[in-house]
Amino acid sequence: MSKEKYRITIGIECHVQLNTKSKLFSGADNDAVDKEPNSCVSPVDYALPGMLPVLNKAAVEKAILAGKAMNCVINPTSRFDRKHYFYPDLPKGYQISQMYQPIIGAGEITLADGSTVKIEHAHLEEDAGKLTHYNNYSLVDLNRAGTPLIEIVSMPDIHSAEQARLYCEELHRLMIYAGVSNGDLYQGNMRFDVNISISDSDKLGTRAEIKNLNSFRSVERAVEYEFERQKEILENGGKVKQETRGWNDTTGETTAQRSKEEAQDYRYMPDPDIPPVVLSKKFIDDIAKTLPTMPGTYRKKFAALKLDKSESEAILNHPVLSERLSDVMDGDKKLAPRVAHWFSGILLAEENLSKDFHLATAAELLELSEMVEKKELSSTAGKEVFLALYNKKNTSKTPHILAKEMNLLQENDTDALSKIIDEVLVLPECKQAVEDIKAGQDKAIGFLVGQVMKKSQGKANPAAVKDIIKTKLS
Repeated sequence: MSKEKYRITIGIECHVQLNTKSKLFSGADNDAVDKEPNSCVSPVDYALPGMLPVLNKAAVEKAILAGKAMNCVINPTSRFDRKHYFYPDLPKGYQISQMYQPIIGAGEITLADGSTVKIEHAHLEEDAGKLTHYNNYSLVDLNRAGTPLIEIVSMPDIHSAEQARLYCEELHRLMIYAGVSNGDLYQGNMRFDVNISISDSDKLGTRAEIKNLNSFRSVERAVEYEFERQKEILENGGKVKQETRGWNDTTGETTAQRSKEEAQDYRYMPDPDIPPVVLSKKFIDDIAKTLPTMPGTYRKKFAALKLDKSESEAILNHPVLSERLSDVMDGDKKLAPRVAHWFSGILLAEENLSKDFHLATAAELLELSEMVEKKELSSTAGKEVFLALYNKKNTSKTPHILAKEMNLLQENDTDALSKIIDEVLVLPECKQAVEDIKAGQDKAIGFLVGQVMKKSQGKANPAAVKDIIKTKLS
């Protein structure tokens, strides 16, 4: 049986940690990176008797922004529910979530390849703590307990491993651009649960859920593996079990964790300690107005530059670069492609983009691009000045000043170049090249241009040098 016989259907649940200063229902620090275990915890997070939750307004605002970034409806009334289950890192014995009336309703996002994926809903909830298991004991760290999350649930609109990766990548971009999450996958700021089923008919197959994937590549690989695993079961006459599976990034395999043949009863009930969240239209609209330009808008604008797709997508991964390239386009669209090449080929390809870099202004980038355009700088020298612009030590220096200090300005004065060329043409080592050019062998001109560049210490404009040599030896 061929692979095309089976249609794969994928739905993805994504947990996004919101970057609020405090937790969802307590005033404890929400940034536990590099902190001591159990140091960012309050009595509310410990679930001590008598402690009541207080909803973090900032988390609600960020949920609205996230919803708007996904073109979702924001529900004016939402409620919190208790989801009961026992786990050592959940002190209350239940998780506060939104089962029946989530804050974010239906929406849709457009992926980099132009396809669309519908959002079923997204809801606010608190995260659990973290367990670290040893041989005969486990340790619990409640720093993460109570961290505000939004769980984004897609419709089963995804039908390939590549599309699953593209969906997760675009979702990540949207959350970063909206400013609602730090988006650090290594720190678990976004985690993906991927539901996969395959079928050879219009009827959906039995799904398996791959939990807690934390990289785009893992999502793609897990889908590819799971397709082959389920296909092999069906082709051998078996039945796919509905279950939760884990992903091993080292072996590239999924393994069964627990059966989901019978739905677990979480005994959902409205949380009596938290009143309904009622949002006015003005409140929602005021928050929505603060949403910055989204990647899809930049993607459409950058299409006019006719960049390679991988190049534009690499730039779109960094909101500051997208915004700056857009500003450059507004200044002079003809000079913008060179700036885009510098962004993707220098800042990103060589990992020069760090938290400490100085973001060059659009005016500086336009000036530098124009200098290269006018042959005041060679393309190589332009790249050197470009990197220098991003050094914090050079924040007060223009591209022209930097180029002068770095001794990179090209010599375009015809008389000065002619004098240097005359000196080169009479050198004994250039005699053969001169004779070859006079005999019609133009390839030899490269040697002479190199000699002029050497004598001018790299300042001569190669194109101008070539033209002058041709004129002198014609």
